[in-house]
Amino acid sequence: MEYVDRVIPCVNCGKEFIFSSRDQQYYEQKGFKNAPKRCRECRALLKRERQFVPDGNGGKTELFKATCADCGGPAYVPFKPTGIKPVYCKDCFVASKIRAAEPQTEPPSQAWAT
Repeated sequence: MEYVDRVIPCVNCGKEFIFSSRDQQYYEQKGFKNAPKRCRECRALLKRERQFVPDGNGGKTELFKATCADCGGPAYVPFKPTGIKPVYCKDCFVASKIRAAEPQTEPPSQAWAT
């Protein structure tokens, strides 16, 4: 397939940006189906905004990216990981809480078997 630079208007700011042939090849290699809708600056701004979540008091809390100690995937946490304690992604964290809540069954005592 031949790639040709395309000019696309940004849906956020309206500024036109170039979707280069090199970027198009990259998108195809990654399996992306759609061309970008936002210019590089608006994408960067959106990415920065996603790093904050509402704190319940009208403010926002910054999220930090870490690597999950269980699955190795990305984990976003509201504290800066120090590496001293393990950090888990949301799925692994929930799974560990479920495992911890399950009743621990001990093997039958051998004292009664004679």
